[in-house]
Amino acid sequence: MNTKDLGFNSKLIHAGDFHDAYGSAVVPIYQTSTFSFRDAQHGADCFAGKDPGYIYTRIGNPTINALEDKLAELENGFRGIALSSGMAAVTTVYSALLEKDSHIVSTDAVYGPSRAVLDSHYKKFGVEASFVDSSDISNVEKAIRPNTKLIYIETPTNPTIKLTDLRAVCQLAHKHNIPVCVDNTFCSPYLQRPLELGADIVVHSLTKFINGHADIVGGAIITRDKDLYATIRKTMTYMGGNMDPHQAYMVIRGVKTLSLRMQRSGESAIKIAEFLENHPKIEWIKFPGLKSHPQHELAKEQMHGFGSMMSFGLKGGYESGVKLMNNVHLATLAVSLGGVESLIQHPASMTHAGVSKEGKIAAGITDDLVRYSVGIEDVEDIIADLEQAFAKI
Repeated sequence: MNTKDLGFNSKLIHAGDFHDAYGSAVVPIYQTSTFSFRDAQHGADCFAGKDPGYIYTRIGNPTINALEDKLAELENGFRGIALSSGMAAVTTVYSALLEKDSHIVSTDAVYGPSRAVLDSHYKKFGVEASFVDSSDISNVEKAIRPNTKLIYIETPTNPTIKLTDLRAVCQLAHKHNIPVCVDNTFCSPYLQRPLELGADIVVHSLTKFINGHADIVGGAIITRDKDLYATIRKTMTYMGGNMDPHQAYMVIRGVKTLSLRMQRSGESAIKIAEFLENHPKIEWIKFPGLKSHPQHELAKEQMHGFGSMMSFGLKGGYESGVKLMNNVHLATLAVSLGGVESLIQHPASMTHAGVSKEGKIAAGITDDLVRYSVGIEDVEDIIADLEQAFAKI
């Protein structure tokens, strides 16, 4: 079936799928490490690229490729690459595009490990990184150097929920012939499609919204053009960060309900954010669906909804936050996000613990910041759970 012209929800179900010789109704798991050749010439043709046949699962696998094709269609990209984790996706992009003595400009409140690996491992190879508040395009412009090889954006940011104007950043970057990579994990292609706004590369932690059931770890890269795809694909193959076929099968199954899950959690998130905004024990709240969010209009312009991620601070600071997290019953105290269950966590001591104190302060990751990932439970139960925990502060 040609699925290119189908609607988003139809693509979730059918894009990338194929039927094998046995007529499997769903993509089967090809749990094999290697593939046999018909004869010596077939093997030679496969290695030479003259035949699209499969060779070895690190290089390609039918189950994994079905997922890659589905993700590429959802993001309206050229091709996708599925990897073993979100960080495998991030570091594969870094390794493919950064070289000795090169420079990267990144969002300051980017996912903690995405920043920490630049400050540690890539720094050893002479890579320099500038972390800026990319919600102000002038900060990105000032940070660009002659040796800048990549601009890496996360929007909304994790966990400060700031937005970056993707069209503006991409226009700026392309004036300097610099590719733009966007971490689209917080939104998924249901809410935001960066390639349509000018980005060159999109990365995802498939662990989060796309799979949506907190039962696998995985990552993905989708490129806008063939050349970037070839460069990044070769890097992934050499570094061995490929996804496992069973992982791919699980994500194919999970992503089919992406729209249903995100619609439900997004509707609940707006009600929860309004409840929190008016609660006497809340000092501040960041959620792009609130009119009080400074970038509410930008969210309406470049996103197809407001998502289900929010951050807030309680009066009483860190100690109040600890009491809240220790007294919720419905929400699970755990890192990660985007599952069917609501999750609550403290970024300063958890996901961003590897970022220096100065780096956290500069990025707005304060000690009182609590991050909440809204699940698909009944919204009345989520609010009641928060209210009973607030009563103990």
